[in-house]
Amino acid sequence: MAQVPLAIVSHKRQVCSLYKRALRNLEAWYDRRDIYRYRAVQMRARFDENKRKDLAEGMRLLASGQKELFETKHYQPRTFANSAGGCAFEREVIPPDWMLDYWHPLEKAQYPEYFAKREQRKKEYVTWWEKQYGKPDPKDLGHH
Repeated sequence: MAQVPLAIVSHKRQVCSLYKRALRNLEAWYDRRDIYRYRAVQMRARFDENKRKDLAEGMRLLASGQKELFETKHYQPRTFANSAGGCAFEREVIPPDWMLDYWHPLEKAQYPEYFAKREQRKKEYVTWWEKQYGKPDPKDLGHH
């Protein structure tokens, strides 16, 4: 995940991010739900007891919390399958729209309303394009 420079992220946002990453780290360490929930409640209590500190103290606590998270990071953190780093990240390729132009007429006949509307929208798009940018020059359409 691309890191956003910390200078433009508010202190509150950094604390929320630290809390979420700490919970995800706990999830990786404790696979039994009851133990995880117990540790998560303890974690929340630690965050809540420092909620009303002044900004200087808050920044010091944030730095020490990030250091603690780094030191206790799980050696094999859990990743969601479709998230960056997951086993199925970008695995499902969404075919481009022009692929439908290569369908066989018998395949298109199974979805007559869809393809009728699609052809209508293609004509509307061509009309909009020509109005926006002008008609293409026939000399430019030849092969080079």
